[in-house]
Amino acid sequence: MAIEPFKLSVNNGQYQFEVQPEEARGLDLIADGPDAYHLLMDGKAFHATLLESDGPERHYVIEVNGRRFSVDIADRYQQLVQQLGLSVGGHQKVNVIKAPMPGLVLSISAEPGMEVQKGDPLLILEAMKMENVIKAVDSGVVKAIHVQKGAAVDKGQLLVEMA
Repeated sequence: MAIEPFKLSVNNGQYQFEVQPEEARGLDLIADGPDAYHLLMDGKAFHATLLESDGPERHYVIEVNGRRFSVDIADRYQQLVQQLGLSVGGHQKVNVIKAPMPGLVLSISAEPGMEVQKGDPLLILEAMKMENVIKAVDSGVVKAIHVQKGAAVDKGQLLVEMA
């Protein structure tokens, strides 16, 4: 089975391109501080800063050499969902929020009984020296928090349960 490329959309579709997984693995990326990176690509050096990160939505805002970019990344699964037309139309309420990647819980801003709106931050998960804000996918009430500050979590581990 051939490996599908990632599809990137930059600045709401202003630029669109595909990246093969082996190309992404070939980038020379070095952490240069919190959310700051030095990137070497095709013999050119770039300084990049991660300004916003929404892992579950695969949406990132980065600044590269002083220019700001909004980047959406679609892997094979997201591309298939879009092709099937499942990204529009009915919406099923999400009652559980799971870790999108393995990491360390840095802080928890939600608590049981708290009302949250879609997009409200629930906790911060550190993964690969990046802080990822885990946000509420839907509006609702936090039923339970299943992790503690400082806990290491695995990908797919239950973090927050909503009512």
